[in-house]
Formats: sequence, C-alpha cells, structure tokens
Amino acid sequence: MERIDTYKHKGMRKKLVDTLRSKGIKNERVLEAFDNVPRHFFMESGFVQFAYKDQAFPIGNDQTISQPYTVAVQTELIDPQKHEKILEVGTGSGYQTAILLEMGAKVYSIERYRELYLKAKSLLNDMKYHPYLFYGDGYKGQPAYAPYDKILVTAGASEIPKALFEQLKVGGSMVIPLGGRSGQEMTVVKKTGEDEKEEFHHGSFIFVPMVKGKDTNNNH
Repeated sequence: MERIDTYKHKGMRKKLVDTLRSKGIKNERVLEAFDNVPRHFFMESGFVQFAYKDQAFPIGNDQTISQPYTVAVQTELIDPQKHEKILEVGTGSGYQTAILLEMGAKVYSIERYRELYLKAKSLLNDMKYHPYLFYGDGYKGQPAYAPYDKILVTAGASEIPKALFEQLKVGGSMVIPLGGRSGQEMTVVKKTGEDEKEEFHHGSFIFVPMVKGKDTNNNH
C-alpha cells in the first residue's frame, strides 16, 4: 500500500517537534528522529488529523499508539546509540520501533498481539526499516539474542520482569514504567552487577498494563 508523506505532513511534524522541545525534550537526535518518521503511517488513514497531536490514540486490541511526548521521554532516557542492541517489549503500532531504528539502533521487538505484530511487520518493511520482530510473551524477553545493551518496555509493569533483567548486559540500562493500573513511575534501571541495580525515577505516566503470555485469541 502506497503511503504518502506530503509537505503538509512534514509541516505538522515540525510543529510536533516544537511542542516536544517546549515540553522539555532536549536531545536533538531524538527530535530529528521525530521529524523524520511519518507518524501518520502508523494510524488508520481516517485519523491522519490526529497523527501529529501530542496525544495517545487507539490502534485496536485495547492498545494505543503512545502520546508522542511519552515516546520522546522513553527514547531520550534510553538514549539509543548507533549499532546498540535494544530489546523493545511491546511493538504496538511499530512507531517507537521506527524511532529507535531511525537513530541507528539494532532493534529486537516483541509483540503479544498477533494482529498488531503482523501489521507492524508489514508497515516497517514497507518503510524499509529492518527490525527483528517476534510474536511472543514480552515477560520472557528474547533470550536467543541476549545480552542486550538496553531494554525498553512500552507497557506498565508492576515489577521488573526477572527474565528481562537477566537478558540485560552488565552496564546496560532498562527503561520501564513501574506501578499499578492507576499510573506508573517512569524508571531507569541501571544494571551494575549480575544481581545489582540502581533505579532512577522520571515522573508519572499512564501506560496500558503489561500482560503475561501471548494473545492466542485472534477473533478481534
């Protein structure tokens, strides 16, 4: 399917980048990635007018494409460098995946909803991005490709999943929203030793909850 990125879309993206900057996003590499990735490709064509508003939007399966500011905060905290191996838990629409790839990271991403996994796979491929995508349980991570330099969790978790911490290399960091359903604290977990970590908190957010297992009910 041909997707069109017009001057109007580019103009709307510039405005979005200005909004993110005004909200405190300082990393120019992050802002440049937001300027380069057409967010409207990740939404149904009827909702293009919402694509560059700084708000979350439903994408099916009770999931959302996160608010751009939230994606920017997580991206700035994970600070992706070229060629770093990053495990993303929760592919969703694939937008965050594209931002990480745009910044030069090598991305391994897991999605538990088959429908979203297939959609993201097809779209990212069309956009000439080449992540390693998996349909599976995010709680288990992807041990075959571990250790990872960094891990980014895009759903709210009540605790740090043990398997994910094990798959993070010593010296690496994980960005994860920790808390209950009413809200989470954006947390950076630095792995300082095999069983040691330091945690840093960066404000409150609300994410859809992280769910164990993969979704095998495809009658959505």
